[in-house]
Amino acid sequence: MEIKKLDPVQWRGYGFTARYQTGGCWDIVPVEEGFRMEHHSFGKVEERSFNDTLFGEWLEAPVVYGAFQDGELLGIAEGSPESWNHRWRISNLCIFQEKHRRCGVATALMEKMLEEAAPMRMAVLETQTCNERAIAFYRKCGFQVIGFDLYAYTNHDPEAHEVRLEMGKKLT
Repeated sequence: MEIKKLDPVQWRGYGFTARYQTGGCWDIVPVEEGFRMEHHSFGKVEERSFNDTLFGEWLEAPVVYGAFQDGELLGIAEGSPESWNHRWRISNLCIFQEKHRRCGVATALMEKMLEEAAPMRMAVLETQTCNERAIAFYRKCGFQVIGFDLYAYTNHDPEAHEVRLEMGKKLT
């Protein structure tokens, strides 16, 4: 496997579908003291997905790495500085096929993102409370929950068990 920095001229607008399977979620439950996270099992495995593109206009100065094997793009990691608060936002980390997951591809891509993030004070990212594997992976990489948005995507995110979860890792 080879990790390569992708040329924005060639890769800008490259579209992909991020797919993952989940058997449950981390519900955000209001309590008297604030909120608590509780794991909720779906009782079955569900597939979820969303579409995205690389080098999005909303990113300040995006950097994208691709993991390649025999010319095949296995996955990508995209990040960008947020200069106003001196953080590095990892906007995408996606391994496209199940057969390439849990093989070190995501770890290699995350290492590249954290190298890019090194001058910043913190690396941050977004995932969904139903993406159990991603949450476990990010925790393994040293990220912790730093916030959430109950209604980031729709007015029904809590009922859909798909709440935006912010995770972060201090770098300095």
